[in-house]
Amino acid sequence: MTLAGCGSAGRPIANSRHMQPLSENMLAELNAKNMERESPILVRIFKEESELEVWKQNESGQFALLRTYPICRWSGELGPKIKAGDRQAPEGFYTITPGLMNPNSNHYLAINTGFPNAYDTANGRTGSFLMIHGGCSSAGCYAMTDEQIAEIYALAREAFLGGQKSFQLQAYPFRMTPLNMARHRNSPHMAFWRMIKQGYDHFELTHLEPKVDVCEKRYVIGALSTYSFSPADRCPAYEVPKHVAAAVRDKQRRDDIQTTELIMRGTTGAPVTTGVYGGMNPTFLQP
Repeated sequence: MTLAGCGSAGRPIANSRHMQPLSENMLAELNAKNMERESPILVRIFKEESELEVWKQNESGQFALLRTYPICRWSGELGPKIKAGDRQAPEGFYTITPGLMNPNSNHYLAINTGFPNAYDTANGRTGSFLMIHGGCSSAGCYAMTDEQIAEIYALAREAFLGGQKSFQLQAYPFRMTPLNMARHRNSPHMAFWRMIKQGYDHFELTHLEPKVDVCEKRYVIGALSTYSFSPADRCPAYEVPKHVAAAVRDKQRRDDIQTTELIMRGTTGAPVTTGVYGGMNPTFLQP
């Protein structure tokens, strides 16, 4: 289990950590941003920046950034998790249901990412117990401080109590800007990153949770279809709303042009790393 991941159900609940109320400061911030305490949430993670964002639906019906948390520790390298024991924190799109909330974790509180998802399974990727948890120590997970995970857990709990059936976790290697795409152009993971960038672009443009399906062993973003999607089978006929598809294409075209220009100007490529090293937000680095 240690090799598979870094979170598990441990002891029976002997405390009320999972029921800690939102702080007065958080309630004031929600009010200032026109957000209901029980409105839906969405979470984004960026490995290289070591940041976790909680977005919350406001009165407009769109998601707005509520808070950015520095990640205390994540393990592995930039790139998706491939197999159990590689100590990689996952990348991709995950659906967090109430059943994945873990009040019994050995790491204070924990939220299971749901790895492997349909994409991971279709591509033969293995592993389990990949969490966002407290304790500031990671072996394939995203580790926060106990105070941070208590607040994130409470925000998720309140959203579920408000009727949200599940929330989306988007885990990226870095903020998918033209500069970062240029810096990491030599990575063997670039094809995967360009694929998940579609979800990043959809959310950046709409501030709405993108619909994520899997077919032909790849992610499909924003698809509307009368047919069901099967992860390993041929994609059914589908369409993406025209105004969204056009906006995404335009953004991707602009980003590609900027990426090419940055490379031509001599933007240095980031080194391709091997071996497990992980990352930590500078907030937690010793002076």
